Amino acid sequence: MQQDQGQNERPARSDLDEQALFYHRHPKPGKLAIRATKPLGNQRDLALAYSPGVAAPCLEIAADPRLAADFTSRSNLVAVISNGTAVLGLGNIGPLASKPVMEGKAVLFKKFADIDVFDIEVDALEIDRFCNTVETLEPTFGGINLEDIKAPECFEIEARLRERMRIPVFHDDQHGTAIIVAAAVRNALLLSSKDIGSVKIVTSGAGAAALACLNLLVELGARRENIICTDIDGVVYKGREKGMDRWKGVYAVETDKRTLKEAIQGADIFLGLSAGGVLKPEFLEAMAPNPLILALANPTPEIMPQLAKDVRPDAMICTGRSDFPNQVNNVICFPFIFRGALDCGARAITEGMKKACVDAIAALAREDVSEVAAKAYGSDTPVFGPTYLIPSPFDPRLILKIAPAVAKAAMDEGVAERPIADFEAYLDNLNRFVFRSGLLMKPIFGIARRSGKRVIFSDGEDERVLRAAQVLIEEEICQPILIGRPSVIGTRLERYGLRIRPGPDFDFVNPEDDPRYRDYVDLYFKKVGRRGVNPDTARTIVRTNTTVIGALAVARGEAEVLICGLEGRYAPHVRDIQQVIGRREGVAKFAAMSLLIGNNSAKFFLDTYVQRNPSAEELAEMTLLAAAEIRRFGLTPKAAFVSHSNFGTDDTPDTRKLRHAVKLVRDAVPDFEVDGEMHGDAALNEAIRRRLMPDSTLSGEANLLVFPNLDAANITLNVVKSMTDALHVGPVLLGAASQAHILTPSVTSRGVVNMSAIAVAAAVQSGSAS
Repeated sequence: MQQDQGQNERPARSDLDEQALFYHRHPKPGKLAIRATKPLGNQRDLALAYSPGVAAPCLEIAADPRLAADFTSRSNLVAVISNGTAVLGLGNIGPLASKPVMEGKAVLFKKFADIDVFDIEVDALEIDRFCNTVETLEPTFGGINLEDIKAPECFEIEARLRERMRIPVFHDDQHGTAIIVAAAVRNALLLSSKDIGSVKIVTSGAGAAALACLNLLVELGARRENIICTDIDGVVYKGREKGMDRWKGVYAVETDKRTLKEAIQGADIFLGLSAGGVLKPEFLEAMAPNPLILALANPTPEIMPQLAKDVRPDAMICTGRSDFPNQVNNVICFPFIFRGALDCGARAITEGMKKACVDAIAALAREDVSEVAAKAYGSDTPVFGPTYLIPSPFDPRLILKIAPAVAKAAMDEGVAERPIADFEAYLDNLNRFVFRSGLLMKPIFGIARRSGKRVIFSDGEDERVLRAAQVLIEEEICQPILIGRPSVIGTRLERYGLRIRPGPDFDFVNPEDDPRYRDYVDLYFKKVGRRGVNPDTARTIVRTNTTVIGALAVARGEAEVLICGLEGRYAPHVRDIQQVIGRREGVAKFAAMSLLIGNNSAKFFLDTYVQRNPSAEELAEMTLLAAAEIRRFGLTPKAAFVSHSNFGTDDTPDTRKLRHAVKLVRDAVPDFEVDGEMHGDAALNEAIRRRLMPDSTLSGEANLLVFPNLDAANITLNVVKSMTDALHVGPVLLGAASQAHILTPSVTSRGVVNMSAIAVAAAVQSGSAS
């Protein structure tokens, strides 16, 4: 009995552990689901999807197997496969326990490159059994991503599968790391004016990733005689027997050095894929000038960057962590190398394709950062140099650079079964994915991060705000200020298992007892005193109306952003913001814009909450305000004024209003892509629109839908949201003198985080503009 209890004991869970468990369990267990891509709404759909219609594509594929790419999902389907023998930092935990990690890898493929994934956990420790199992899966998949398989078995497994299968087989733990390391090495050597053929390289670690890094560096010109490899047993030298295998033996050298301390003397590059703290500061003193230190152990690097800099200010340093510059993160590589390989029907991922990936990543870091990419980095736009050798994982240009380079390399090497005929059209498709996916919010978070902006939340006692505040603090998006009673906030933080606390982590305004109360009352009465509010009423409102309190804090310069609206109707919050914060100079009326982010699209809806029946002039004004907001996402606004009428098929007050509004927008901004009035399908489908109006000034899909009145906009927004399960971001209040936004009672904590980030990004850019 005692033994059973001991086996069931678990270490105490951290706050992050509890949140991770909740995240994985709710609202549906796991991180993946399968969704149909074709309609199944009637008997005919069923006949086409299955029997008898499905026979037609089956026979076509039987006659020509290449047609599977046209009639099935195989060409965009990757298997993430593991036997659970080397899972992250968890070790050999087995295939079933590895499943959350493999699902996580799957969602990264989908988010970053729109690649569908089945995660497959194989109960097979023996190399023969594992390979035989995976080999039989070739008809199902366009590619195989091997994951978390321990060395040295992983080398043999990959080699066998590459030889047997005619689809790409890629062990990301090896080659993904190697590609990014090689890109960092290439740029570091460029900065230090060193040649790869003459530099001395020393490793700490001789596992799968380290050996793959060395193999690729040798392919790029490094010389084996200039490489010393060390592991837990010391230097890998000729004649050593302990802990050796044939893959490690390739880097065995004739040397009398036996320790890392001895080996590192005169080294130009240190490559660490071992354990935290093994690289001592005194070791660095013996390295060559301008050394590159790749301390990639996680979560604790072989040496902390600041400690290394204290000893060697001339060093260039990379880690595996996101909180330091030059993060070696495999997501920079694997989604995009597979994207290029799948799109050209590659039979394998060759050395040439890997080199093309290295070149693309290294070159991207050297490029001038475009306006769109700069937004992904925030206020500190990176410049190529010692602290920027590798692009950010969230740089939207990664897919645009890597996938075409990989596809071209596959075609050059003769392994592409579906060569890309029109690279311009291919790039256009990639561009459309980048700005229609869940990555849409990444530039916004990049701008907001570490800005130091203060966001005051009127509903500071609400669970959603408290959960959002913890995320915002952890992600360094802003400095939250919560309006609420400290005792209530503290009790609820305890109840919800949240770690943050009033005072040390965030500021608060206590509406029952705040030393600024009289100053707030004076300011409020000054603004509304001649609008039917007497001093007694003003005192009551400032005690009880948290939106007014938050607006006053913004007006007094105590916060840059107000987030409110989780309780009550939208209109009273608009009134309070208008009275206290007011409208931006030159703006006649507020408007509200909502964003829906779906699996394959992102659309903005206007005006969803404020103006009930706007005039043509008001429609034009809100459209121009919305366009400016859309540009913050790195998007080019394309507006369609939608109606029951299609380019004059009906003549009503609403259609005339829309036509006039379109003219006003064109007159104000001649190069703005805008058209209307038109049906909703014409707005979203260029082919339909061209048949109706060949000379339309709108190209592609509209991303901003402007409606004739509030009923049309709000109804459409909520119907589309419910039918598509799209993520609602907003509403974004347009036209306020300062950043102030009114959420809706149905908002989630994630929605609070997203809207806060948008508001902070706008505040940052407004400050930069001024």
